[in-house]
Amino acid sequence: MSQAAYIVDCVRTAGGKRKGTLAQCHPADLGATVLDALLDRTKLDGALVDDVIFGCVSQIGAQSTNIARNAVLASKLPVSVPATTVDRQCGSSQQAIHFAAQAVMSGTQDIVIAGGVEVMSLITIGANAVVGLKAGLGAPVSDKIGEKFPEAAGQPVFSQFVGAELVAKEFGLARAELDAFAAESHARAARAQKAGAFANEIVPVAGKDPKTGADAVLAHDEGVRAGVTAEALGKLKTLQPDGLLTAGSASQITDGASAVLIMNEAGLRKSGLTPRAKIVSLALAGDDPVIMLRAPVPASRAALKKAGLKAADIDLWEINEAFSSVPLAVMKALEVPRSKVNVNGGAIALGHPLGATGAKLMGTLVNALEANKKRYGLLTMCEGGGLANATIIERIDGQRKLEAKL
Repeated sequence: MSQAAYIVDCVRTAGGKRKGTLAQCHPADLGATVLDALLDRTKLDGALVDDVIFGCVSQIGAQSTNIARNAVLASKLPVSVPATTVDRQCGSSQQAIHFAAQAVMSGTQDIVIAGGVEVMSLITIGANAVVGLKAGLGAPVSDKIGEKFPEAAGQPVFSQFVGAELVAKEFGLARAELDAFAAESHARAARAQKAGAFANEIVPVAGKDPKTGADAVLAHDEGVRAGVTAEALGKLKTLQPDGLLTAGSASQITDGASAVLIMNEAGLRKSGLTPRAKIVSLALAGDDPVIMLRAPVPASRAALKKAGLKAADIDLWEINEAFSSVPLAVMKALEVPRSKVNVNGGAIALGHPLGATGAKLMGTLVNALEANKKRYGLLTMCEGGGLANATIIERIDGQRKLEAKL
């Protein structure tokens, strides 16, 4: 008999901008920071953790050889705790959450930490593909793939930039609409920072001041630009000739790590901890790899169907802002009002540390549900290759939290 999966706690580092305060952090140490924070905050006996599952996209160099295990070895967790690393592109740590939830729901494990890490200042996006290609190890796009998808033939990988433009055109999005969404992302993130909305999820991290090289502690997302306007963004050059999207309406290159503590009823009893949210529904979708970034639409629909809910039942949405066109497409397709989407800003302002983003956004969603006293939240994001994850959670509060402790 399957058990329920609960989110007990969730933490993240602040997002370090490209070549910013976290640029010199080793990914294993950054991952260890969020693992240690979970143990410190919950007082959990690390020996009770059955597994650690981390997402990471560019698994090369300092992020190679099972970065999840290396993060465990750098942390306070005992060496008896195993770990594995997953790659579902930008949704890697959201997939880590899915795997962790599935493990505790099945009863094969009771306490699992899911998370992710990516230091993009050190290891640039696609580095594993580019280095492999230059070393004569071949390209990810094979001849047979090129035959099925001529748009990708001769290319090392499918293009997310092309996909973002195709999504914008398919859903009839105008340049002004894309820029306005991006400006609002910064405005919401700036308001959230000022109000302390991220205080319960961000773990301060020791790094280096990028200008002086002196020791520094990062406790806030570095990429937020208060006061940026749609008019200013409208003056930026587009990423593609005759395109609609610019660097201002795309997610920021970011360094960061995140972690989510997931348990079933047995894990709650063993640890004596109480959950903050219940995982209601898990879903995936595959879509055309050329348009690539449209998959959150079918993934969200699948998650809603599994949960027996409608889009209108979801109180808050976290839709990763890989580009403005992605959340706007989901909003149009599912008729979701802007007031429910990324209420504290998104990756355009706060950054997108690739393999860490899914668990990062889950923490933001849990905290936003609590702050706004809302019930249901849905997290979804686009992923390379035309993929998407979608996860629905339900906030646990008051008497229901006491009952869930068991």
